[in-house]
Amino acid sequence: MIAVLGLIVGVVVGLVVRPVVPTVVEPYLPIAVIAALDAVFGGLRAMLDGIFDDKVFVVSFLSNVVVAALIVFLGDKLGVGAQLSTGVVVVLGIRIFSNAAAIRRHVFRA
Repeated sequence: MIAVLGLIVGVVVGLVVRPVVPTVVEPYLPIAVIAALDAVFGGLRAMLDGIFDDKVFVVSFLSNVVVAALIVFLGDKLGVGAQLSTGVVVVLGIRIFSNAAAIRRHVFRA
């Protein structure tokens, strides 16, 4: 329940404050959000499977975001940022949909 309240408060604060994302960080923000969503779906799946560990979740969340951002940063420096960004989105998208399917099977028993 605390996580849901935190999410609601975060969305409301974001809508009221309207933070400005620095131009330097803009290419990395969408990738970081997708990486964070991957960790959230993985944590939800682990919770439903009864193997959730908060330390593992926090480390997974932070490492997913950092590694994804570093891959995109490296791609930008090598001149292939768009291709590596696409690769990160595809890989994390596959993981998100895999976790979503497992969650669906667990919740709906189908």
